[in-house]
Amino acid sequence: MREDISLNAVFAAEKVVYAALKPTQLTMYPSLSRLIGGQVYIKHENQHPGGSFKIRGGINLMHHLKQEGVKGVITFSTGNHGISIASAAQRYSIDATIVVPKNSNLVKIQSMREVGATVLEEGENFEAAAAFGLEYQKKYGLRFVHAANEPHIINGVGTEFTEILRDLPDVDAIVLPLGGGSEAAAAVTVFKQINPAIEIYAVQAAASQAAYLSWKRGELCKSENRTFAGGFATGEGFALPFGIYKDQLADFVLLGEDEILQGIQLAMHHTRNMAEGAGASTIMAAIKLKDRLQGKKVVLQMSGANETIDVIRKSLSTPASA
Repeated sequence: MREDISLNAVFAAEKVVYAALKPTQLTMYPSLSRLIGGQVYIKHENQHPGGSFKIRGGINLMHHLKQEGVKGVITFSTGNHGISIASAAQRYSIDATIVVPKNSNLVKIQSMREVGATVLEEGENFEAAAAFGLEYQKKYGLRFVHAANEPHIINGVGTEFTEILRDLPDVDAIVLPLGGGSEAAAAVTVFKQINPAIEIYAVQAAASQAAYLSWKRGELCKSENRTFAGGFATGEGFALPFGIYKDQLADFVLLGEDEILQGIQLAMHHTRNMAEGAGASTIMAAIKLKDRLQGKKVVLQMSGANETIDVIRKSLSTPASA
């Protein structure tokens, strides 16, 4: 385990994070428990300001960058990471520029601009936006913020998992969406230090499965990046989080695009919450994993709520399989 990413660093991040945020709800849902066959809880990270878990990491990182005297940052994002950096930068009076791919989620772009960030729509996908961001950073001398290869982000996100252990000390398993991997790395950092028996399951879109392929092959891989679900829309694995979670996952589930849409529908039906594609994916993944989750106390992470009306409508018209 790296010294700059650790359980102690997560505990230190709690002081920073809780100066800005409140702990999120961990709620047990009887109907989901019956459906999956265990005692099923949702960790409602979708209820954060900005609508996703990523604000935890953004707050912790911007706190440290402010102490270093950083005046301006640039990052690339499909949405939630950008919202996190924009919101946290505003809190610490740091200028933020966010590069997003063309045709990105307009709900997320609006959220970034509402907190004062400069949003640049460049490139056809996540990787092209990242390349533009690197060139822009060199030109203007901003501090480049990676979406996942940032220790302070991972430590900040880890506060989610210390919260879970305080509310549910005997948790058996957790299911997490995995795009860039900061959350999976944070879960490993906390859970495997406190209780190595906790099973960590990951889920990703089959249409953008770079992280899955990296995990399967044991080395960083690239893949096509075609999913509509922004939280999954990465075309390559990221070295820092991958190095932490690669040998620590109990299993990794891939979902088709219709299955991700079904997850949004199931989230509304069972929890009365609107979740985005990646945020609702853990329900569908748990259904696929139900034989392994029988009788266990299971936490499903609802990572974000920033979905477009068009996708919500599409989800409601997608035939449910569960």
